[in-house]
Amino acid sequence: MSTDTTATTGTSRRDAVVEQLFLGAIGALETLHVYIGDRLGLYAALAGTPDATPNELANTTGIAERYAREWLEQQAVSGLLDVVHDEGDPSTRRYRLPTEVAEVMTDADSLNYLAPLAPLVASLGQTVPAVLEAFRTGSGVPYAEYGEDLRNGIARLNRPMFLHQLATQWIPALPDIHERLQASDPPVRVAELGCGSGWAQHRTRSGLPGRPGRWHRPRRGVHRPGPPQRRTRPAR
Repeated sequence: MSTDTTATTGTSRRDAVVEQLFLGAIGALETLHVYIGDRLGLYAALAGTPDATPNELANTTGIAERYAREWLEQQAVSGLLDVVHDEGDPSTRRYRLPTEVAEVMTDADSLNYLAPLAPLVASLGQTVPAVLEAFRTGSGVPYAEYGEDLRNGIARLNRPMFLHQLATQWIPALPDIHERLQASDPPVRVAELGCGSGWAQHRTRSGLPGRPGRWHRPRRGVHRPGPPQRRTRPAR
């Protein structure tokens, strides 16, 4: 391989890495703006009206008008919002949330609902200091450290799949389990563990009409992370 060919190959790989990191950073920043819109109810507010100015969005959601304007502008640049009226004054510019984008951001029953990805990313970012310490010490990061954003984000992401696919596709793909869930003798007993906020049980029960048996789900907060308890023998 000639020197010129080697140099060209090295330059091409370098340029590819530069593009990858640059686009990844832009994507991360856009995801954090989605997080703001999700947490503050900005998408929900826009979905409930044909279009809005920064001041109207601010009044509806209880945020500052300046930040409403800057968020709306960023969302329009990223292609998530449409500008439907613009006379050159940023304060009177009107923005619309397209129906297709509204499904992704606000329809919690849709399989295309991906707004919960944003709190997952935000949660991971917030936990980076603990992860760095784990790298140094070889310890771990407890699941609880990732906070409500991670737990709620996972539950919200899983919900549409549980609603639409669990009882109709996933369980029927396991014939033995599907048959057992519908059996009456002996009655089935099922415990839901680690499946989020309860939608797996809810949908499976409603998706299998006439299904006998008992279903159990631990109450939220029953298990609290902590060190294992040491058992001791009573003194004699």
